[in-house]
Parts: sequence; structure tokens; C-alpha cells
Amino acid sequence: MSARTFIERDPALPVAHCTIAFDLGSLVDPVGKEGACSLLFRLLRRSVPGLTPTEVEQRLDSLGASVGVDVGRSVAALQATYLSRSSDAFSQLLVSMLASPPSDEAEFLRLKAEVQAEWVDSLDNDALIARRFFTRHIFAPHPYARLTSGTPQSIERIELADLKLIHQRVVNQARLIASFSGDVTTAQVEALMDQLALHLPTSSDYVQAPCDDPVVLPGRHLYFVDKPERSQVQILMGCAGAHPKDADRTALYVGNIIFGGTFSARLSREVRINRGWSYGAYSQLSHDRARQSFSMWTFPQASDAAACIQLELELLEQLIERGVTKSELVAAKKYLLNSHAFSIDTASKRATLALDEQLYSLPPLSTFKDRVSGVTVDQIHQALRSRLSAQNLVVVVLGTKDPLLSAIEASIAGLSASQVMPFDLRE
Repeated sequence: MSARTFIERDPALPVAHCTIAFDLGSLVDPVGKEGACSLLFRLLRRSVPGLTPTEVEQRLDSLGASVGVDVGRSVAALQATYLSRSSDAFSQLLVSMLASPPSDEAEFLRLKAEVQAEWVDSLDNDALIARRFFTRHIFAPHPYARLTSGTPQSIERIELADLKLIHQRVVNQARLIASFSGDVTTAQVEALMDQLALHLPTSSDYVQAPCDDPVVLPGRHLYFVDKPERSQVQILMGCAGAHPKDADRTALYVGNIIFGGTFSARLSREVRINRGWSYGAYSQLSHDRARQSFSMWTFPQASDAAACIQLELELLEQLIERGVTKSELVAAKKYLLNSHAFSIDTASKRATLALDEQLYSLPPLSTFKDRVSGVTVDQIHQALRSRLSAQNLVVVVLGTKDPLLSAIEASIAGLSASQVMPFDLRE
């Protein structure tokens, strides 16, 4: 059994789960053709030699199976759930999906049209739009600033030949990593992995993903996303955050939990409970193979937006300057140690965590409790001062520009630059 194959058995129910992943995702997209890797895996999901897409769905239904697609910057995967009695037949179908690059031009064009329609539908989701703009500007021009799902313009440029090239670079034995859970045996896993090894190509064009850390431009930069008739405003602001291999990653993680990682954390308490400006106010540390962002997210009424931004900036400055209290740390440790059981209470969760640990070089899950228990107030303060910045920030606000923009700009002390963009920007 490969060291990159993880199994968590649980025969309580006659259902199995698997993730067949490859350790490179949208970072392989050609420049100007963002979304290509995502398109590839969506097309593979419906492409089985000898079957139409409708027949693929019928075949999955007959096996009691479902297959989804998950494509990020550093991983591309098919995720499946299936009845354990259908294991052999489902494995054959899954191998057929992955083994060959897609060749159906008509189905490729239908999928492109679907993706374009999904983009139009997504313009009703203000939180998603704000997150897109934040992603594109927090680390620009690093490859992490490119959208995994692409844009209407980039999707239009993609050709079927691009997908065939990405299939060669991504869907191969060298990049294969998998997890299985539920009612599945070692013999069944070995049989599927042997079939994948037999049918997947060995790549002579091994692409190394970018591993340099992205940086945030110096200063405070406002990107105002103008959308008409918004009574509520989406606010995302952030800076550089954590790297999986940082020695102080656990301390920074605990500090984030204290600041904005729960419904009752400091950020939520000040914004939601004390002032009633937003139902939610959260902070997040993202992760990938290189350094990712720290971000704060709130969604107040337009009339409270400027004051909310000013308060969040003050709270971030205080966090970095003063750190956290002993009582906050005690409460955070209690929460994390108690809630940890819910992170590993199913075989599927444990298998997914083992896969993520390998993909992103995360600290071993087995050491989680010891690492959290050992964190001190001083370690958190040092991590906050070393990793976060209240001065080098990207602030994304989605709302109606007039008359909100001037008040937002005035609320950001030391603002370096301000830019207004339409919410439905296609490129």
C-alpha cells in the first residue's frame, strides 16, 4: 500500500467514501485561461468512454453512488460516496473517468456554457463576489491571486486542447494521493489503486507548483466593489497570515480563535453583541502550501459600514500590540480541546484530515492536543506581532458607491490607495 493512500475503516454502514486526488490544481492553469483545471475535472466527471453523460449519471444511480469535484490551487480531486456492495463496479467506472483526457468537443462546449451561466447566477451572492475580489487583490500578482473557477473572459479562451495538456500534467501516477473511509477493505482499496496505477500515465512533464510566499503590498489599500441598491455591505479585510511549516503556526491559530474564530470571540462580541452592527463578525487563517492570508469578514448595514471598518482596524491594532489575556487563552484551549472530538468523530473526517496533512504539510493531527495545550500568552503575542500587520492591509467593500465611498475612505486611517470596480467585472 502506498504511503500516499489512507484508509479509515468503519463497517457500521454499508457505505464507503473515497477521495482520488492529485497534488496540483489550478496553479497549472495557463495565464489568461484561469478555470481550465476546474473545467477539466468537471468534464472528467461526466466523461466515460462508451457512455453519454446521461448514461454516466444513470450508471452512478444504479450503483448507489455519487461523485463530486473539488479543485483548489494545489489539489484537484474527485470525491465519491458509494454502496460498498458496488465497490468493484464503481471502481471500474471511476478509473474510466480519470484514465483518458476528455475528447468530446460538444460536451466541452456545453460545460463552458454552464460555467458562464453559473457566473451570472453567482452575481446575486454578495459574499461570494467580495471573496473573489479579496482573493484577486490580497496577493496580486502572485499566482494565488488567480481565481480557481476562472472568469467569463478566461473561460471563453479555454480550448479542449488546454484540458488535454493539463490532464497530462496533473492526472498521473506521480501526483496521485487518495483516502478511503467507511465500509471498505484493504483489498478493495489495493485493487482500485492498482487499476489507477495501470491506467494513469507516468508524466514526463512534471510541473512544480510555485512555492514562493506571496506578499501584501505595503500600506492600506481599499477596493470598493460598486453594486447598486445595496442596503447591506460586505467587508473583507486582511493581510499575510500563516504558512503550514511556521514554528508558531499553532500559537497564531489559537490567537485567531480568540480574536474571531468563534461566534463568541472578541471580534463578534464587539461588532455583534456590543454594537449590533452585523449578525456575524469572524476572522480566518487560510492554508495552502505557501503562506496564505489572515482575513476579517463582516456584513453590516450600509449606515454602519464606516464605523464598523474603523472599529475592526482598531481591534486588529490592539490584538497585535497587546496580544490576548490569560482568561481568553484558558477559554480558547477549553473550546479547542473539547471540540476536537467533533473533528475526528467519523471515519470520513479522519481520512480527510490525513489527506490534508499530507497535501499541505500540516502538523500531525495526533499532536493537536499537546500543541494547543502547550501554547502560552507570550507565544501568541509573539506570533501575532511576527505574522500579522495592521498597516499592510487589503480592504474590500462591496456596497453602493454613492454616498458610501467617501465615508469608507475616511474610516481607514492612513489609506494608501482607493479603487472603485464594478461588481460584475468579467476579467
